[in-house]
Amino acid sequence: MEAFDALLAGFGVALKPINLLWGFIGVTLGTFVGVLPGVGPALTVAMLLPLTAKLDPTGALIMFAGIYYGAMFGGSTTTILLNTPGESASIATALEGNKMAKAGRAGPALATSAIGSFVAGTIATVLLTLLAPLVVDLALKFGPAEYFSLMVFAFITVSAVLGSSTVRGLTSLFLGLFLGLIGIDSQTGQARFAFGVPELLDGVDVVVLAVGLFAVGEALYVAAYQSRLTETMEKMSSSIMMTAEDWKRSWPAWLRATAIGFPFGTIPAGGSEIPTFISYATEKKLSKHPEEFGKGAIEGVAGPEAANNAAATGVLVPLLTLGIPTSATAAILLGAFQNYGLQPGPLLFQSQSELVWGLIASLYIGNIILLILNLPLIGIWVKVLTIPKDLLYAGILVFATLGAYSLHQSWVDLLTLYVFGLLGFAMRRWDIPVGPAVIGLILGPLAETQFRRALSISQGDATVFLTQPISATFLAITVALIVLPWIVRRVRRT
Repeated sequence: MEAFDALLAGFGVALKPINLLWGFIGVTLGTFVGVLPGVGPALTVAMLLPLTAKLDPTGALIMFAGIYYGAMFGGSTTTILLNTPGESASIATALEGNKMAKAGRAGPALATSAIGSFVAGTIATVLLTLLAPLVVDLALKFGPAEYFSLMVFAFITVSAVLGSSTVRGLTSLFLGLFLGLIGIDSQTGQARFAFGVPELLDGVDVVVLAVGLFAVGEALYVAAYQSRLTETMEKMSSSIMMTAEDWKRSWPAWLRATAIGFPFGTIPAGGSEIPTFISYATEKKLSKHPEEFGKGAIEGVAGPEAANNAAATGVLVPLLTLGIPTSATAAILLGAFQNYGLQPGPLLFQSQSELVWGLIASLYIGNIILLILNLPLIGIWVKVLTIPKDLLYAGILVFATLGAYSLHQSWVDLLTLYVFGLLGFAMRRWDIPVGPAVIGLILGPLAETQFRRALSISQGDATVFLTQPISATFLAITVALIVLPWIVRRVRRT
């Protein structure tokens, strides 16, 4: 009942005209960037962080959340019509979506994607509303040892799952952890790795890192490689109306995908890629029309898109209740909270209840706005695909540069922005995921603080991490995640 009362108060916040406006701007911008190939929510939120530093935190965070799940909605348009997934979470949708478009059924493919996203997003938001207070009650029992072990668990799982290689993921993570050490030690007051540069004494700004790795790095990569590629867009030759048979085959897939996607979003398992492929495999196995898979089965579009959006909403559970990001975009959203002096976690629900529940209530409203935007205006979103890439990414570079400089009007920020941009380009070139680096920079100092607090409380006894049941459980799971895949590979070779 308390959660219901808090949600009603949250609707009072979300329905304020100014917050409705920010929500509308967020979901519209999110759909726009979702449609554009290669421009995802992480890049967009990172680029807007410095430009929104003076906004009201509630309105700004509602807009950022709108960009996040709006991009999940819009990504299906590029995937289905161009066969170019804007994010890795849309790869499963491309398997059947583009085949439907080639067969002249792009309209129903886009419709089942949009409606499935709405259904999954709404159900997942209800689950978020119900689960968040329970997780907060559990998290309030965490001490420094438990928080440190939870962060180690998040570090390993996200690094191992994001990207194609565990080694590359861990390389990215340790880069972020090293960058998190730069600045003044919070306990000793000594400067670390500042190299005599006064601007680095406050540490590396997460906004500069995120904008450099995502926006500048992506723009340089596109300029170097993707400008040589040619893309063929399928025409919208059919109505977006779904037939009765389409509805019959889609709605079970939406529900099953929601049940698969939401739990994966709530755990540190690398975002939406895994649940979308599990959903696709599930629909292929349960379908009464298995012969259509590979030729344009509508269940193969309905399931992965619903799983994608359910997982995106599930990501907000650990982010808001524990302060743990489980995807690259969630890491940048955490940076947005910290930009306003807010630290997501159980205490945030007590100290900033109006903001948190206003944000959750805005998800319900945003899902309705997105459904209205996506179906009737699909023709407009298709035209967005005709924007020349050279103009698009030139604009991204300009906004990234202005945004980074506006933070502190410092040449050091500009220099580090383009150093990180070149680093982001190299990571993109050699398939090293950038998400773990951002997560390492944000959570590294917090993990260090909790580690020191735990040792201080235990008077230097390191076994405190193993004698506390919750802490020991997290560490045991972490070790299992590292050792078990290695054992499985060894067994397969023998």
